[in-house]
Amino acid sequence: MTSPATCCHCRTGSLLQAKPHFTSRSVLGSCRPPHRRQAGRALVVQTSALAQKAEYIWMDGNEGAEGKGLVFNEMRAKTKVIQEPLGMNPKDYPDWSFDGSSTGQAEGNNSDCILNPVYVTPDPIRGDDNVLVLCEVFYPDGTPHETNTRAKLEALIDDKIRAEAPLYGFEQEYTLLTKGGQPYGWPNGGFPAPQGPFYCGVGSEAVYGRQLAEAHMDACVRAGLIISGINAEVMPGQWEFQIGPVGPLEVGDQVHLARYLLHRLGEDFNIVATFNPKPMKGDWNGAGAHTNFSTESMRKEGGMAAIDAAIERLSKTHPEHISQYGTGNELRLTGKHETCDMNTFRAGVADRGASIRIPLPVQRKGYGYLEDRRPSANVDPYTVARLLIKTCLK
Repeated sequence: MTSPATCCHCRTGSLLQAKPHFTSRSVLGSCRPPHRRQAGRALVVQTSALAQKAEYIWMDGNEGAEGKGLVFNEMRAKTKVIQEPLGMNPKDYPDWSFDGSSTGQAEGNNSDCILNPVYVTPDPIRGDDNVLVLCEVFYPDGTPHETNTRAKLEALIDDKIRAEAPLYGFEQEYTLLTKGGQPYGWPNGGFPAPQGPFYCGVGSEAVYGRQLAEAHMDACVRAGLIISGINAEVMPGQWEFQIGPVGPLEVGDQVHLARYLLHRLGEDFNIVATFNPKPMKGDWNGAGAHTNFSTESMRKEGGMAAIDAAIERLSKTHPEHISQYGTGNELRLTGKHETCDMNTFRAGVADRGASIRIPLPVQRKGYGYLEDRRPSANVDPYTVARLLIKTCLK
């Protein structure tokens, strides 16, 4: 390891880490482009100190699938080094291929899948001009891959939908684990105190893993994501962050980037973050992704009528939503621990045991939004956005 140094040819890395800056040195001990002698002639190896690292990120669509389970997440990523920074327009970034046979997205005899950039943000971990590039996956013939749920959502958005300007607030719960699979902060071989003191708790006796939750929030802010808050959840070692209010495509894009940042920072903290909807059996809360939803009609005076109409429609499509609202959700939606039984549809004001909750301030004002409490923590946010549009606006 090299020693901390200050060098005009090196640029600072992380925006998050308040650590000494360790320069990257060549075999000659210099951070300048290396010069080597070969056969009496000078060979100059040129590199760009301004080269941009673009982290291409996609989803394999296999979270919770057989062979992968509920602990392993669906995020995949690889780095492309670009000699001249390209900015923040995803259309400026080239497509890239990957081995789909190694991600469960293709067969080995025809394994190339295509990454198409759709959303770019600053990389808050690497800093400088480096970026995160969220991609959707296509087959080689240019058609959307079956795991590309973003394309299905985008195809649904027409002028009628745009006129209603749907907005989403996505409450992403997650559970922190040790690499051995035990909830982070729980006593070895034992259990913490029963649920009660931990929700929005303060103090080391009540809160486990705040260092990662705070670093993650900072990273989301610096990446330009619309993160609206975080809090410790009911089960110790469980947390939540909220994305929104944003539009339908944006909620999927930003939730996936926020998930990536959580997993990526977990590497640095040696903590696993899981979206398993029921990581601990017994008298412990599961992990959901409550989704707040509104339209222009809901948000204006008299909007309660539009909210009631949407709830009526949702009651008739309950099985369709439940079937696509996450893997393992049946372990969470039991009618206990602030959930409604998955085979029952119920709506209520300020009722956290309902399928659809109408917040008390909304009921008092007579307009606002509804909260769909059915999605599990590992749900695809593009799918939630699509189903709510399909049911409530189509």
